[in-house]
Amino acid sequence: MARIKTLPHVTRRAAILHEAAALFREKGYAAASMRELADRLGVEAPSLYNHIGSKAELLREICFETGHYFIQQTEIIESSERSPLDKIEAIIRFHIRQMLEAFNVVYVANHDWKQLPEPHLNDFLAIRRRYEKSIIQLIEAGIEAGQLRPIHPQVAALVLLSAVRGLEFWQRQKGKIPTTQLENDMVQHLLHGMIQPH
Repeated sequence: MARIKTLPHVTRRAAILHEAAALFREKGYAAASMRELADRLGVEAPSLYNHIGSKAELLREICFETGHYFIQQTEIIESSERSPLDKIEAIIRFHIRQMLEAFNVVYVANHDWKQLPEPHLNDFLAIRRRYEKSIIQLIEAGIEAGQLRPIHPQVAALVLLSAVRGLEFWQRQKGKIPTTQLENDMVQHLLHGMIQPH
């Protein structure tokens, strides 16, 4: 019986989630099948069920692992001694890097979360709202500190998140813009419109 191949220090479950995210992004969650996933992993479908219970379980793990990681990193940034402006920049850079380096899982969490059954759907929505609220609060702090213009915090957060999510289009044109330049130019562009001139 074939075994799921993994890289050193990568568990079989992590390898399954990695491949599942790629499959869901390429075909869409609804159209993807466990048989296709097994083929991509080089095993028979019954062997796959020794490691994972269902396609829905895969989606749940991808969404919640991604969501919790975003919350965790945001909390680390929020608790740092940086200024509000520096914290906003750090979150933008983190989000950009995730879009570039972990695109499949972020894409699935952004697009296929609606397929989650209750109560998981409501729980995941709470994670999304918490992440958005943390960005809004940092923007509010930047305004209060006089570092940002008196802009509407929710509008600013919406613009930031929409712009970074737009990197989905860059993924189709890889190689045309160096990733370092992409990150730096996006940060400069997104922050420039919010910074309070002196």
